[in-house]
Amino acid sequence: MPIKIQSDLPACATLEKENIFVMTEKRAMEQDIRPLKIAIVNLMPNKEVTETQLLRLLGNTPLQIEISLVNMENHSSKNTDQSYLDRFYIPSSELYNQKFDGMLITGAPVEQIEFEDVDYWEELCKIMDYARQNVYSTLYLCWGCFAGLYHHYGVPKHALEKKMSGIFMNERSVEGDPLLRGFDDTFPIPQSRHTTLIKEDLIKHPELVILAESAEAGVTILKSKDNREIFMTGHLEYDTMTLAQEYYRDTDKGMKVPLPKNYFPTNNVNRMPTSYWRATAHLFYSNWLNYYVYQATPFNLSSIK
Repeated sequence: MPIKIQSDLPACATLEKENIFVMTEKRAMEQDIRPLKIAIVNLMPNKEVTETQLLRLLGNTPLQIEISLVNMENHSSKNTDQSYLDRFYIPSSELYNQKFDGMLITGAPVEQIEFEDVDYWEELCKIMDYARQNVYSTLYLCWGCFAGLYHHYGVPKHALEKKMSGIFMNERSVEGDPLLRGFDDTFPIPQSRHTTLIKEDLIKHPELVILAESAEAGVTILKSKDNREIFMTGHLEYDTMTLAQEYYRDTDKGMKVPLPKNYFPTNNVNRMPTSYWRATAHLFYSNWLNYYVYQATPFNLSSIK
């Protein structure tokens, strides 16, 4: 897929090396088509890494996509220079002046804080409310999943005794949903979280549909019945070494965190892990863009209701 992003965004060089078609604004204007407008509300501390991971997956279909990276105005980033955000991100106030075919709201390292105590919670709630009226389909990831379910449906998060980290196998909860079309009978999803969902809390809401579950990780993928909101507790976008880097970071700080499950060969941290979720990741994002965005969104974005 040709992804329309600023040519000097650091992710651009990485994607070009991987033969992912990155399109300049001039080239995009020469194509007589309307690109899908996708906003990414990036709440992760290392913005550049998350940008590259998500853009890599959004670049796996023949559709043209115009990306807008969104920054929370009421939050001071400790890991990303303000000059970087000013150059490559739009403030949330500018977001409200547009409509989008799709939106992604990422995870954030604030799971162990109450939602209302997160310094940008009110701003995020405003974005989530805006999305319901102005975005055709919104994909909520990890902490973003918990935040969206809590804000829109009152579904609580539940603290785990120890961090859930690793690669966990999943099975469909329903058959025939386009989001999981082409998936194997069991499929892996990386997880890295301190909280979980309880199925009993979810089935109280008939407007929600559980799509996938894991014997170890619980409910992992669900959606609203109208397909306008997709929720995933895990991180299909993670690179091969992301869980290892998180583990090394935490143990270097003296934190007692469990070894990521089903990840290091023979559970030896000195052995290089291998990715076996990449095909699932590309298929998931391709299905979301094709079936829940491209084939459903109106040509005129002002028609989104």
